[in-house]
Amino acid sequence: MTTELPYGSWPSPLSAEAVSAASPRIEGARFVGDEVWWGESVPEEAGRTAVRRLAPSGEVSDVIDAPWSARSRVHEYGGGAWTTVVGDALVFVEKADQRVWRATPGERPRALTPLAGDMRFGGLTWEGGRLLAVRETHRDEAAPHRDIVEIPVDGSAVEDAARLRSLVEDSDFLAHPALSPDGTRLAWVAWNHPDMPWDRAELRVGRLEGGLVAEWTTVTSGATAPLQPIWVSDDDIVFSDDPTGRWNLTRLRLTADLHCEDVAPADADTGGPLWVLGQRWFAVLDDGRIVAVRTNGSDELVLIGTDGEVHPLPVDAVAGMSIEDVRGSRILLSGAGAAGTGLWDLDVDDPGAARLLVGGRTAWGEEWMPRPRVVTVDGPRGPVHAFDYPPTNPDVTARADERPPYVVFVHGGPTSHVGGAASTKIAYFTSRGIGVLDVNYGGSSGYGRPYRERLLGQWGVVDVDDVIAAARGLAAEGAADADRLAIAGGSAGGWTVLCALTLSDAFAAGISRYGVADLRRLAEDTHDFEARYLDSMVGPLPEAEALYVARSPLSRLDRLRTPLLIEQGLDDRVVPPSQSEAVRDALRQNGVPHAYLAFEGEGHGFRRAETVVRQLQAEVAFLGRVFGFAPDGLPPLELD
Repeated sequence: MTTELPYGSWPSPLSAEAVSAASPRIEGARFVGDEVWWGESVPEEAGRTAVRRLAPSGEVSDVIDAPWSARSRVHEYGGGAWTTVVGDALVFVEKADQRVWRATPGERPRALTPLAGDMRFGGLTWEGGRLLAVRETHRDEAAPHRDIVEIPVDGSAVEDAARLRSLVEDSDFLAHPALSPDGTRLAWVAWNHPDMPWDRAELRVGRLEGGLVAEWTTVTSGATAPLQPIWVSDDDIVFSDDPTGRWNLTRLRLTADLHCEDVAPADADTGGPLWVLGQRWFAVLDDGRIVAVRTNGSDELVLIGTDGEVHPLPVDAVAGMSIEDVRGSRILLSGAGAAGTGLWDLDVDDPGAARLLVGGRTAWGEEWMPRPRVVTVDGPRGPVHAFDYPPTNPDVTARADERPPYVVFVHGGPTSHVGGAASTKIAYFTSRGIGVLDVNYGGSSGYGRPYRERLLGQWGVVDVDDVIAAARGLAAEGAADADRLAIAGGSAGGWTVLCALTLSDAFAAGISRYGVADLRRLAEDTHDFEARYLDSMVGPLPEAEALYVARSPLSRLDRLRTPLLIEQGLDDRVVPPSQSEAVRDALRQNGVPHAYLAFEGEGHGFRRAETVVRQLQAEVAFLGRVFGFAPDGLPPLELD
């Protein structure tokens, strides 16, 4: 029998501490002998990324002990921070110094790259007995230099930096280095300012002489966004590209006419925005079959036969899938499912026997996890896609005539994506009687290039219109209380929060996590990877300066009259604290109820357990304070 209580006041077994520890962030995985190794964020250890090993006995241990942390800062977002070489040797980028180190279980790591504070490495890959990486050199902080290098695994480059052999440069950015089986060619993805890699990039193939690229050829049009080249023979490459508006697989034969063949095209994406290095959307098995992730809102895993036939593979994950490694017919798959983020060992010939290795389950049971409902509403420029997570608590209900408060989640990027899988953080809200609407506004990936390009030149307009349309659509159908709608987002999502609150009265509360408030300041302060991002999202400077001023919430903070919770990492280099502090000062001047939470040791995104705990508790307490309910068992949040 259920108890009847007001929405927002429902008791929940999901503590902030349990939620912080429940869904690990998987940072790559590998088959190593008869073991599986994986990278995992550890919030209770200041957010370090551990590399862990699962023995056949089921015993789990760390390959590198604290405080070692495998995390790259190439492009600031990193990725590909570790791999394995020569049996059971781990090579990884240490967060503290950005050097590459080598370790074997039970031994102290030893350096492979010199102590040079101006160098970073990422996208590590072991190809044909050679360790390749993307190197970022910061002698000129305003314009870092990047190249693909080979790192000797014997440590000889520590004393002689010339042993770090630069294979190729010739572009502002590089990713996905792949060596042909015979070692005579290198394929990679390259792009230049002002383009972002999901707008325009090139797939290049170079001929190697003496181990270095002697000459290279662009094998794609330059108007598309190719990803992840994989060699299937000395003359054949499979990669993903989007000339049709969808990332689909293509086989390229390096003949005189560069013959291309589509591989099982679909109205779905095998690929996504290249925010981090090392992500894998497909893998080629030894027998020529391909296992691939396809995204159309949510993710699907499929097996593509050599005859082109496509067979869906049943897996628990439906969002954020990445094929981490392959051995024979087995794959390691990370992603998010009904019970949170996990890592699975899956045999594509016996998918029903998939083995959950890490995460993917909760201590409180799946009945506490809300089931997503696909929502599509009409926006000013076409359909707007979202996932609705209603209040879910098996022990409590509300009065039949009460409508629940809702918080609209706005993802970052803005070229990013959310899939239809409830995170434990979403369940933290829904189990207390607060609904969550997770919106993929125009500009999001996962629905094809036209949907993604809806935001071009319109950042701060389309995203705002779309989240408002989604929120009002939910309220109009009676699923949410129109007077108790909140909006929450981080980074670019925080920008949309601030824009929406200064341009409309659709929301009665807002939560901005390290949100962008001033476009000109963002253009001045942001790192090189995104230094020209705003050219396409708003317009090039200085020609579009008036538009930067007009679009920025900082230019109209006198109109910010909605209660706001601001959360900011003090070590954030992408959106510096000065932007959040300016919003706080304006709220104080306007006499608007607000709270400002600043977190030491946090950058762009929160990783420490104590930060995540404080964030979750504060956000629910803030909504209770504004919407007039008393959250069960949570400390109150004082507003200024």
